[in-house]
Amino acid sequence: MRQAARIGSLLAAAALWQVLTVTDARLWLRFDRLPSLDEVAVRFAAELTTSLYYLDLLQSLLRILTGFAIAAVAGVAAGVLVTRSRRAGPVLLPLLEVVRPIPAIALVPIAILLFPADEQGIVFITFAAAFFPIMVSTRHAVRALPTLWEDAVRTLGAGRRHVLWHVVLPGILPGVFGGLSVGMGVAWICVISAEMISGEFGVGYRTWNAYTLVDYPAVIVGMATIGLLGWLTSAGVELVGRRVTRWLPRGEGSLA
Repeated sequence: MRQAARIGSLLAAAALWQVLTVTDARLWLRFDRLPSLDEVAVRFAAELTTSLYYLDLLQSLLRILTGFAIAAVAGVAAGVLVTRSRRAGPVLLPLLEVVRPIPAIALVPIAILLFPADEQGIVFITFAAAFFPIMVSTRHAVRALPTLWEDAVRTLGAGRRHVLWHVVLPGILPGVFGGLSVGMGVAWICVISAEMISGEFGVGYRTWNAYTLVDYPAVIVGMATIGLLGWLTSAGVELVGRRVTRWLPRGEGSLA
């Protein structure tokens, strides 16, 4: 029933798009300027037959996965470090909190100055976008751990390393994967924006190039491709999260 509702909502939105664009509706919003759904479908089918489309897909996926993987490791490590270490926390946390409000896309000029190649700069932007949601979620997850767990293990003679690997890291996994899911979504927003500004290949670059050429069906194709890639990668993160945390008790209303 739930799956049918999801499919139905997508079909209803597509039907509404088609009706509004074919009839050139101008209901405050001007749908007469948008391409119809059949025009987009024809362009999408044409794109699927070109090698350039798949090259753009591969380029964007490589950028997002590279930057996200680095951010996942660094974000979890930083979140645990600033929360668990009495020495590192006071030093690192103020620096991270000052940089965190800066939008990752605003770092594009810095990336251009710092890195010798555009590719490295785009990966850096992706990393910066995903790092802070992951770090913050990890930090809150560590703080939310019941102190009873650690106290119980310590009374059995466990050291700091044992507590970290067998209590802290398993206990924070739900919070970590929540941050990973958010980080993936933010990373896609920023990698696409970075590709539009300084890329040569990628879905974002191709979408912006289509806009400059007034090829609006190709723009919609690019937007749909971005949405599909973002949904697939986020769903992948959530699937891994459910597999890794399957030991957790789940209520009857769980979406897992």
